[in-house]
Amino acid sequence: MLEIKELETGYGKKQVLFGMHLEVCTSEIVALIGPNGAGKSTVLKAVCGLLPLWKGEIRFNGDVIKGSNPARNVAKGITFAPQGSLVFADLTVKENLEIGGFQLSRNELKTRIVQIFKMFPVLKERARYDAGKLSGGEQQMLALARALIPKPKLLMLDEPSLGLSPNLVKVVFEKIVEINREVGVSILIVEQKVHEVLDISKKVYSLKLGQIAYEGASESLKDDKTKLKHLFL
Repeated sequence: MLEIKELETGYGKKQVLFGMHLEVCTSEIVALIGPNGAGKSTVLKAVCGLLPLWKGEIRFNGDVIKGSNPARNVAKGITFAPQGSLVFADLTVKENLEIGGFQLSRNELKTRIVQIFKMFPVLKERARYDAGKLSGGEQQMLALARALIPKPKLLMLDEPSLGLSPNLVKVVFEKIVEINREVGVSILIVEQKVHEVLDISKKVYSLKLGQIAYEGASESLKDDKTKLKHLFL
């Protein structure tokens, strides 16, 4: 579904990624791990069109998306939930969801919100609440739900556990697995909670200084403490 080859990009004149590669197949969860500053979030931003490609190629369902803008990529089926449970604090839960469906017709959007409320009952209960009044876990659920409104084929998540208690991390990760199984959406997830993300993913890539330092089955890496330590040094 997603294929990245020899990707190079960065911010201004600062290069962050150096010829990195990655693949996400249909209906699988793929983890992207590595130390802070390795370039993990940069990969997601490049895929969704927030950063230009300096070199290399990104393909989605066989189509080259180099040069695409974020709105066009959402229409293709790529959505992105950025780091930090970013919600519009002064808007209600329902209004946040409506923003997620800005490309849908009014009837489509109404149908999708009904479907999302079935998937996230807690959001239905708080539909009229200002998003800023939700708990951290509820805000993360809202960020997930908003990214699902357009019915994406690929959902990209940037550290969904950030700032959450261990119990809430467990709840959020269970919801991610549920979304993958019931909706069939492919998921590319950047995460610092390494053991937790290896438990739910099929495949893992580890970035180090903007390059892929490891790729393989998540199950193989999970119990290899020596390898994990090396990847994060």
